[in-house]
Amino acid sequence: MPIPVTSGLSIREEELSVSYILASGPGGQNVNKVATAAQLRFDVRRSSLPERVRVRLEQLAGSRLTNDGVIVITARRFRSQERNREDAIGRLVELVAEAAHRPTRRIATRPSYGERQRRLQDKSRRSEIKRGRRGRPDE
Repeated sequence: MPIPVTSGLSIREEELSVSYILASGPGGQNVNKVATAAQLRFDVRRSSLPERVRVRLEQLAGSRLTNDGVIVITARRFRSQERNREDAIGRLVELVAEAAHRPTRRIATRPSYGERQRRLQDKSRRSEIKRGRRGRPDE
């Protein structure tokens, strides 16, 4: 069953690999015997995502991306395997949604003549204030 990311974009569940590892932190003796932390692996290069989303996802993943192009997300926020699994999948979905979003291109503009004049006037006013603070010995 596909996991929806955006309208028209989803991740197939077969593309995800979830394993469970021992978690650190609170949990008493249970933390030493039950592997509750979920480690999710998602191979970006072999995924069914469009090429532009794949490229941007690799850029956004940062240190979570291995040299082989696999995103590794470790979730250990909760005490149960299922909630940690859902948390890891949710974080991957957020990352893919961010990669799917096309950033708006900035249109370069020039400051108007009036803006330039006001800037220069402010600079000279500031300069006058600072010049007035200089201590001059009495002559």
